[in-house]
Parts: sequence; structure tokens; C-alpha cells
Amino acid sequence: MAEKMVGVPTARGMGSAFKDFGVGLLGGLIFIMALRLFGGLGVLAAPLIAGSMVKGDRGQIIATLAGFALVTMGGLTAGGGGGPDQGEM
Repeated sequence: MAEKMVGVPTARGMGSAFKDFGVGLLGGLIFIMALRLFGGLGVLAAPLIAGSMVKGDRGQIIATLAGFALVTMGGLTAGGGGGPDQGEM
């Protein structure tokens, strides 16, 4: 039988979610520290460092999402990190 997508919260489920939250928090802190440490090169170095320090699938997810965000937020363009046009005049 297929696993339920939504169910009653359990102590084990909340513990697992808290662990995932903690790993994400740690990855974010590593990312910010590397970004500040490496300055302009940080947009490339930070996801690589954070993704390599957090082991396994979670590290791969951090590096993949950071690369995606870098491109979609304009981090590789001349203006850098400006994000999509917000209709400014």
C-alpha cells in the first residue's frame, strides 16, 4: 500500500523534520560565512563549500538549489544578484 502524503503528526516525524531544519540552518550559515569570506567570488564558492561540508543527499540539494538560485537571481550577470526586474523606473 502507498505511503500517506499527509498524516497525523508523530514525535518521530517531528524529530525528523527538526533534524532536516537543523541541517538546512547549518548549510545556510556555512553559505553566508563563505559568501562574506570570499567576497565577489563567494557567489560561486559559497554553494560549493556548503554543499561539500553537508554530506550526502542534503549537501547535493544545497549545492543544486544554490546554483539554480544563482542563475535565476541574476548572480552571473554583469549586475550581479539583482534578481528579476521588479518594474523599477
